[in-house]
Amino acid sequence: MARTRASKGTDTAANNETAATTTSSKSKYNLPPPSKNPPKIFVLPKKATDDARIVSLLHPRYAKPTRYLVCPETGFYEFTRIAAPKSTPHSWLIQSDGHGPEKEGAEDKNFGTYVTNGAELFVATPIDPLFLVLPTLVDPSSKSEKRRYVSSDDYFDRIQEESPHLWEIMRWGEGRVRHMLEARLGAACDALETGSDRVFRFSEDKLMTEVLNKARRMSTRPLPHSMEEKFVVKPLEAPVLGVKRQDPGTTPASAEVTQDDSSTPTPASETQSSSSTTDNSSSFASQASTTATSIPASEETGESLAEVLRPAMVASPEVIALQRLRTAFNFLCSSYIPPSLVTLLRTKLSAQADTDFTPLDTYLSELTRLKQEAVASRSAGDFARKRVLDDEELAERAEKKRKKEEEDKRKKASQSRGVRDLKKVNTAGMKKMSDFFKKKA
Repeated sequence: MARTRASKGTDTAANNETAATTTSSKSKYNLPPPSKNPPKIFVLPKKATDDARIVSLLHPRYAKPTRYLVCPETGFYEFTRIAAPKSTPHSWLIQSDGHGPEKEGAEDKNFGTYVTNGAELFVATPIDPLFLVLPTLVDPSSKSEKRRYVSSDDYFDRIQEESPHLWEIMRWGEGRVRHMLEARLGAACDALETGSDRVFRFSEDKLMTEVLNKARRMSTRPLPHSMEEKFVVKPLEAPVLGVKRQDPGTTPASAEVTQDDSSTPTPASETQSSSSTTDNSSSFASQASTTATSIPASEETGESLAEVLRPAMVASPEVIALQRLRTAFNFLCSSYIPPSLVTLLRTKLSAQADTDFTPLDTYLSELTRLKQEAVASRSAGDFARKRVLDDEELAERAEKKRKKEEEDKRKKASQSRGVRDLKKVNTAGMKKMSDFFKKKA
């Protein structure tokens, strides 16, 4: 009996302790569940009026619903998403300013703040409305020599069928949006005046001229750092004339110069980080002096190596400008032009009389030949050296390592404590389960 009473007393004490722990751990505030439509941060232009609205229109390239900002006074804007890399996740802490309308049962009734899962930022940038109506101008069933002049109403009637939202937007601002779209038809169409009406016919040559002019305006200055590095600087890099390995007593003056593409400087990172501002010329000398030669490092040796190490070819300003122009043109085609027109525009680009890409094509063919010769002339001893990885490969390796660590953590979290303890048991000398199912001898 005493044992029974002691057992009941122990159970009661345990229950009281559990209730006290639950009461003490209970939060003072009840957090709401995660929102299915969390708030987002948009950066809108100051000149946009209060009549501007965010609408869903078909993307001119992919024909998928995409968000745009439409203002009857200032025009159309597209949203550019800016986010932190997946390897370094961030979040936004958003606080309400208290000026918005208060709704009963709103999520910010108690706190007035939000915490988002990702630090995404959507910036509204202007877009030419010609790209939005371009899919309706192109009729795949008709050829260029059989196209007829039609009024703008005929084109806009096709918009009503293919993009109903854009048809509704054309009624905004007392027809100002419609006039805005009609004014841009002349950039890609031949126009004729027939009395009081104006008729249009889609012209591939005029569209080519319009896109090429936009690409020229883009290429007048360096492209964004990531695009400039990946599509302009890196494709034009030539193998570096490196110093052959010599004994420590050999002077740089007597070192034999050979072609070695392994001393080519690694490209800069594609992330938009302000910390990567090292000059390319200094990285040429520093990296090549540590990987291409075993001469003792000193200030005089470094200066002499910087003079000896030089690229096999150097792109001229004309070649760089042509490469930048071609990159800008390809970017516009891959972002805003329907796929049915991209091949045609690229063919017309090579046939342009005022833009000759022959110097660029000649340089690229010679660069390809030099790279092949550099790879073929690499000595067998160079294969023993550890290959220098570029930033893309390093980022890829880090991403794979991070995913593997996350997967291992998930596997460990799903295991029970008993399974983890069984893994620590010494099974030396124990029979396996398969031994009990073998046939007797």
